[in-house]
Amino acid sequence: MKKLKAIDLKILLLFSLLFILPAKTFNLQIEITGIPTDKGNMYVAIYRSKDDFPVYGKQFKGKVVDANAPKTIVEFENLPEDDYAIAIYHDENKNNKLDKNMLGVPTECYGFSNNARRTFSAPSFSEAKFELKSDKKIKITVK
Repeated sequence: MKKLKAIDLKILLLFSLLFILPAKTFNLQIEITGIPTDKGNMYVAIYRSKDDFPVYGKQFKGKVVDANAPKTIVEFENLPEDDYAIAIYHDENKNNKLDKNMLGVPTECYGFSNNARRTFSAPSFSEAKFELKSDKKIKITVK
């Protein structure tokens, strides 16, 4: 078996360090406004994939926090650099779902990053997406 040369060992060591070094991560602060009451919870979901957005349960990260009217702050730490989209709803009656009327129109407040809204459906991932390349603060108004 051949002995490894010193230069080969250095290259091998440098290459292996690439897999050991941690990826850069960033913090995200979300200021949610328009909350009509302190009753219930705010469901906040962060998505990285257009295929999963905005299906609750398929989010990359999520939090459930107490609703604090008229403004609630939610923070996520150590998120990798990427494109994200956020969906939020106010579960005022704490039944763990976004309530809708007989026509399927939400009866509880909801919102998306970029304050993206459509009339008869949720916005697309591309309409709600934003880049996270550094620590960031965003504002989302629920209606």
